[in-house]
Amino acid sequence: MSKISIRTLASSETADALPALADILSDCVEGGASVGFMSPYLPADAMPYWEGVAQAVEDGTTVLIVAERDGDLLGTVQLGIGMMPNQPHRADLKKLLVHRKARGLGLSRALMDAADAEATRHGRHILVLDTATGSPAEFIYEKLGWQRVGVIPQYALMPDGSYCGSTFFYKALTTTA
Repeated sequence: MSKISIRTLASSETADALPALADILSDCVEGGASVGFMSPYLPADAMPYWEGVAQAVEDGTTVLIVAERDGDLLGTVQLGIGMMPNQPHRADLKKLLVHRKARGLGLSRALMDAADAEATRHGRHILVLDTATGSPAEFIYEKLGWQRVGVIPQYALMPDGSYCGSTFFYKALTTTA
């Protein structure tokens, strides 16, 4: 089996990756992940979302990190770094997605470690995220050292239309004086 690599996509590479990213997002939504979209959700449905992400990468407000093996994208995470002027030290972690065919390979940890490194590289030391309460992702974030802040019940919908709470987390990468 070939080695999996984790890397940040340059804006010039993002357009070529859009179909694979759309496939990953579709797979996750169809697998029940509450990541903002409703089922049924085909890869074609995901293209407008990823085109927006590609523009954010081009604008320098989002860092797009991917996991791949032999040119096949298996997972992704985004780091939102285009923050308000009073938040230059903070970033939003968005859309940690791993295709179901690649689960159990340690990609979530590898992608999150890369996001931490990118955040540090961009001068960010406080990261925030939210995830569906009770989801497998909630437990992954805790295992990776994220601190639970709280839960808002009925914050969003699952892909099947049922309500779900959202658990909010933060992670401090460094301490400041």
